[in-house]
Amino acid sequence: MKILEDILKTVKADIAIKKVQIGIHWTAVVSNGCGLASTLCEPPPHHDNQVRDVGRLHKKSTAELARNVLSDRLLEASIGLATINSLIDVDEEQCEPINAFDILAEKGKNKNIGIIGHFPFTPKLKQEARQLWVFEKRLQQGDLPESEIENILPQCDVVGISGTTLINHTLESILNFCRDDAFKVMLGASTPLLSLLFDYGLDVLSGCKITDDEAVITSISQGATFKQINGIKLLSMRAR
Repeated sequence: MKILEDILKTVKADIAIKKVQIGIHWTAVVSNGCGLASTLCEPPPHHDNQVRDVGRLHKKSTAELARNVLSDRLLEASIGLATINSLIDVDEEQCEPINAFDILAEKGKNKNIGIIGHFPFTPKLKQEARQLWVFEKRLQQGDLPESEIENILPQCDVVGISGTTLINHTLESILNFCRDDAFKVMLGASTPLLSLLFDYGLDVLSGCKITDDEAVITSISQGATFKQINGIKLLSMRAR
């Protein structure tokens, strides 16, 4: 978990927690700003879905809540990553308002693409690629199980990696299977827009900045999927 430990050292974590909101698809924490992370949990019934100290999370320090990202309980790790994202001061001057699909389509034109996580743009991206493989823990039609990552990922010229790999602690192993010369993008609203991640070989971070905390909280509390969330701006940051 070296990447997560390094992230925790980077973010300023002495700010009060204002709100913790867990929706069926997204988790939000409000501190310095509002941060999002995918709501991950084991299929029910599963005791590891329990969040410790529930009802008192908003009284914890941001440092303590952020360290939940190290938890083996996925829901706690989701809260931890949302807390980290709430602490990041996103510098828009270092970003561009472009989404991950456009970057992957441009870099992956007629090339082999591997995507960790099933995204809605998958069918459209497949039309641009020579070959497209999608790896998922919870398989949808056409997806490959994560056990195939070590065999196929080294063949990929372009790799898209969901920010949720920080929640389920698989990012470092995935990066180990990527070729050094592969173009690597971390994507999704869980993605921390932190230049530190470029030190681990990522080329682009494609996430979002919250522009209206209340609109986001209202959206996710009513079960919004990502496209239904109000109050966000898509941003991408490139390694320099």
